[in-house]
Amino acid sequence: QVQLVESGGGLVQAGGSLRLSCAASGRTFSAYDMGWFRQAPGKEREFVAAISWSGGNTNYADSVKGRFTISRDNAKKTVHLQMNSLKPDDTAVYYCAASNVGYAATEEYVYGYWGQGTQVTVSS
Repeated sequence: QVQLVESGGGLVQAGGSLRLSCAASGRTFSAYDMGWFRQAPGKEREFVAAISWSGGNTNYADSVKGRFTISRDNAKKTVHLQMNSLKPDDTAVYYCAASNVGYAATEEYVYGYWGQGTQVTVSS
């Protein structure tokens, strides 16, 4: 089992950057594939980025490719989401999630563990 706590959200102007972090508890963090999802007001939660347990594979939503980078440090049990060139459309609550599926999954239903979320607000 793993527990996840996100941090790093905040208010930033369009074009700016933020780095989200997700700290995990539990001894087997390195066995989990990790993902970031987001939910904007009035919208469904959507996939943002994912990284496999080894860090060898990543996936990104088309809307964030080239602007966001997901990374992980298994020794520190953390996963990060570096967000550059932020746009007002990136405003959402960002959630960290963990999965045992074995690849950098984009499907929300394979993630069994979720953090509480961190708010990202991008002003125009």
